Amino acid sequence: MLRTHTCGELNISHLGQKVDLCGWVQKSRDLGGTTFIDVRDRYGLTQLVLNTDNDDTLRETSRGLGREFVIKVTGTVIERTNKNPKLSTGDIEIAVEAIEVLNAAKIPPFLIEDDTDGGEELRARYRYLDLRRNPIRNNLVLRHKMAQEVRKYLDGLDFIEVETPVLIKSTPEGARDFVVPSRMNPGEFYALPQSPQTFKQLLMVSGFDRYFQIVKCFRDEDLRADRQPEFTQIDCEMAFITQEDILNIFEGLTRHLFKTIKGVEFENFPRMQYADAMRLYGSDKPDIRFGMQFVELNDIVKGKGLGLFDNAELVVGINAKGCADYTRKQIDELTDFLKRPQIGATGMIYCRYSTDGTLKSSVDKFYNEDDLTNWAAAFNAEQGDLMLVLAGQTDKVRKQLNELRLEMGSRLGLRDKNTFAPLWVLDFPLLEWDEESGRYHAMHHPFTSPKPEDIDKLDTAPGDVRANAYDLVLNGTEIGGGSIRIHDRALQSLMFKHLGFSAEEAQKQFGFLMEAFEYGAPPHGGIAFGFDRLCSIFAGLDSIRDVMAFPKNNSGRDVMIDSPSTIADAQLNELKIKTAL
Repeated sequence: MLRTHTCGELNISHLGQKVDLCGWVQKSRDLGGTTFIDVRDRYGLTQLVLNTDNDDTLRETSRGLGREFVIKVTGTVIERTNKNPKLSTGDIEIAVEAIEVLNAAKIPPFLIEDDTDGGEELRARYRYLDLRRNPIRNNLVLRHKMAQEVRKYLDGLDFIEVETPVLIKSTPEGARDFVVPSRMNPGEFYALPQSPQTFKQLLMVSGFDRYFQIVKCFRDEDLRADRQPEFTQIDCEMAFITQEDILNIFEGLTRHLFKTIKGVEFENFPRMQYADAMRLYGSDKPDIRFGMQFVELNDIVKGKGLGLFDNAELVVGINAKGCADYTRKQIDELTDFLKRPQIGATGMIYCRYSTDGTLKSSVDKFYNEDDLTNWAAAFNAEQGDLMLVLAGQTDKVRKQLNELRLEMGSRLGLRDKNTFAPLWVLDFPLLEWDEESGRYHAMHHPFTSPKPEDIDKLDTAPGDVRANAYDLVLNGTEIGGGSIRIHDRALQSLMFKHLGFSAEEAQKQFGFLMEAFEYGAPPHGGIAFGFDRLCSIFAGLDSIRDVMAFPKNNSGRDVMIDSPSTIADAQLNELKIKTAL
């Protein structure tokens, strides 16, 4: 080894020892006869002190050092006179006897410091430099620790880690596939897996009753803070189990991660029906760190002559505690927030319950004080509260009010990143209607089992069929989801039929799985955790990018290596591919 110690491990117990350190120059301070240099590696930072009056070589070498030079130093550990309690090495420094420059460095395009002057695009261009900064490096160390704890927990429960193929068959699972041309089979393509779904089910047929994999998945979809074209799942499947078994085991995994990584313990994981989540929060992943549940008002606001309410399918609102003193400007800001194209509301009605006991609304022309008293009773409002009301088509207005609720939660400081509120959401609809294609689609995927008591409704009321499906939600983010799977050919064929597959299409796409079911498939189910999302929540981040070593930008580009890129005509010809742009 070129070094005897790292830059983060020396302390007062090492006094008098002669050591070799290697690392990057963080900064240098020339004070005339004495020079101080901070040298850094991934373990920490150590201060070097050089007496340059008595050593011409040392003086010349030290004065030639710049930021990010890679150096090796030899010296003796001495006690610092001006100690730094913020550093693990802050009690000591190295009296340098020799410096060797292992590699010089250009001036970096941004400061390699915790608080950098580099913008997001610049840091992405030089991601290998950004990874030297403590915040980014610490995120990856956290990710590493979480992966190890996942493996430790699941191994302790007899799960087997099995790798599944990356070059597979294109199957419709909800998003676009990334496809890979096959040179040896001209005109045919592999797909990169959106998930290992069919393979983990085949492993259950194979008798591997407890499988897991920390696996790369690929989806060609529009990107945002919590999406990347390639992402990582903790993918799990179990045989001979019920839904309750899966909830308990993976609630246990979540508890284990929080306890070992963050020192946080939970009393319980509440459970909520999908229908209740939509009715009370307008979201299938509600943030329950705070209340502000929806209050439906149809029975008390209709028939008063206000067309907005009378013609609405649903009138619904929230009670913003202690916000009656909101100014007109603040109310207008909330209204403008709701009118943004991505939310699409046309406006908002409000009612103040002032601290003097008076009630005043933006629709006083239609509602007298007795009417507004009924509003307050419905909202369980108290003096000082502000009631915010929306009206419209049920599904749309619930989604709009969910956005308003989250915005109010943020404004009121109710969404603390250091507070964690897990929730199981259960019994999702099996199918959802798609207007564009004019048919039902699987809400999760085609292999999700319906609730046994709802199977008869597949022919008569497919939209009412509930799935044996479950999501684990944390702070308003879905961190895991899964289902009990279909495990017999007849029911799977029926499911494909209701999803609009002809018998020929189903055979072409999934014949291998259907045939496997005829060789003794056990009852099985599973779950997949979004590992990147989980890591970002543990790190207190809004985006998953900074828990990934080399992420893509919003256009799906890696600006560091300039990918995707064109390929040579010779390669295209070999693959029998022509491009038309």
